[in-house]
Amino acid sequence: MSDNITLRGLVATTPRHITTEAGLEVTSFRLASTTRKLDSETGVWVDSDVNWFTVSAFRQLAGNVAQSISKGERVVVSGRLKVRDWDNGERSGTSVEVEASAIGHDLTFGTASFERRSLVVSDPEEDEEAEVEENLQPA
Repeated sequence: MSDNITLRGLVATTPRHITTEAGLEVTSFRLASTTRKLDSETGVWVDSDVNWFTVSAFRQLAGNVAQSISKGERVVVSGRLKVRDWDNGERSGTSVEVEASAIGHDLTFGTASFERRSLVVSDPEEDEEAEVEENLQPA
């Protein structure tokens, strides 16, 4: 079963970008999602509870997030929810993670501009042809 979720929140940590030994790009950060409620006495919206999530992005999304998202920015995250209990002998708890399928700036709080990145997929035959053509060109 897959539980999909969409969250709005604040990027609470500097996104951490790594490339694994197998070449997989991964970017992760902590997201603080605050519940807001209307105070019936004052008529003012106030912050209530904060839910904390670890957000992980993979492959091309990871690279784009690493170049586009910074600590303190408001974002919208959509992805697969994973809730896990943990116990290290001394302490135990529950971690809530989101494997992101999409991440973007929350335009309720500002504006953004978009720059499309092309997906680079190497075709060995094209690479070989380009190398042959390059070697045939006069110097």
